[in-house]
Amino acid sequence: MRNTDPRPITEAVIASFADTPDPRLKQIMTSLVQHLHAFASDVQLTQQEWFQGIDFLTRCGHITDDKRQEFILLSDVLGLSMLTVARNNAKPQGCTEATVFGPFHVEGAPHYALGDDIANGAKGRPCVVRGTVRNLDGEPVPGAVLDVWQSDDEGLYDVQHEHLGHAQARGIITADEQGRFHFRTIVAVPYAIPHDGPVGQMLKATGRHPWRPAHLHFMVKAPGYETLITHVFRKGSDYLDSDAVFGVRQSLVCDWVEQADGSFAMAFDFVLNPALRA
Repeated sequence: MRNTDPRPITEAVIASFADTPDPRLKQIMTSLVQHLHAFASDVQLTQQEWFQGIDFLTRCGHITDDKRQEFILLSDVLGLSMLTVARNNAKPQGCTEATVFGPFHVEGAPHYALGDDIANGAKGRPCVVRGTVRNLDGEPVPGAVLDVWQSDDEGLYDVQHEHLGHAQARGIITADEQGRFHFRTIVAVPYAIPHDGPVGQMLKATGRHPWRPAHLHFMVKAPGYETLITHVFRKGSDYLDSDAVFGVRQSLVCDWVEQADGSFAMAFDFVLNPALRA
């Protein structure tokens, strides 16, 4: 293809995918090229701007490592993560809503017994978390596994602390035969997503803040049910209406109740959606 008219270029690229064996891959690549080329034409993208875009993505790659995922962060602040979650997690009324996964989950978190302190030395005010895991009929889901993680009082996850050497404010809890769970941790606080890299520079350039409201992350699994990835947000927290990653759902906001001794208590019940049967 030697014609430099923009329309034949787009058509030629799309035609190059004609023999793609996987029909879904073909669909995705075709649509990607159509929208990407349409974007470039719509904004009349200059070569200098194109170079700046390539440099931005390159820097995202350079700053990404096993403790930081700048591309997930980019997807989050552009709303793509939450859009994908919303489109792929339609659930019957009454099920707990899903929200973004975030970049700070770690595989192989330590397992704790019910009632244990998963904070494991993390800074923050003590908090007891309890609740149940049930199905849509209100029946308990025995042995549901809850993977929990959160930031500390400094707004940092354990993996953001250099030379920590052990997990803090994250752990795996297994519900009892009645679907009940409880554990000790620390009070969730608002925190800023990492903004010392390319994504942070983009937020600053567009006049946006990097803050997230206070929340706990949960991933809840049980045989026969869809895996639930969600947050529980702290009622009254700053940034509930301007979450940098667009993850807040009103049904996920609940009270953290201060106790007489200065600690807090939070209760939340999860309702799982049955998995589709093959």
